[in-house]
Amino acid sequence: MTSKKTVEADNTVKVHYKGTLEDGQVFDSSENGEPLEFTLGGGKLIPGFENAVLGMSVEDVKTINIPFIEAYGPVFEEMKQEVNRSDLPGDLDVQVGMQLISKQQDGSEVVVTVSEVKDDAVIIDANHPLAGKDLTFEISLVEIL
Repeated sequence: MTSKKTVEADNTVKVHYKGTLEDGQVFDSSENGEPLEFTLGGGKLIPGFENAVLGMSVEDVKTINIPFIEAYGPVFEEMKQEVNRSDLPGDLDVQVGMQLISKQQDGSEVVVTVSEVKDDAVIIDANHPLAGKDLTFEISLVEIL
């Protein structure tokens, strides 16, 4: 009897997944789309997700909980900043949850999320939107390439 091939370090795989928050809200899914293809150890995905795929065989389904520290890390208060409305484009209707592009002094760009709107200012947050959140993923291994 031959044993089923399992995922090892450096394998390239295809998976379907559904990511949910603690309250059950789906934040990302490959359902109704193409499976996610990635190479383990490539650094493209959060470590907890890659580690969960190790040892899986084709058609295996696994549900894992990833603490925020193995996902997008903690929320850093120093990555939040108050910006005067006068520093924003005048025609911009700023809403909580809106994402903006912030140009840095070195010319690079950072995506920030509006977390609070005040009369004369807005609070922007450069933390990843999933920072500080524990995540649950249901992962189905489609193929080992």
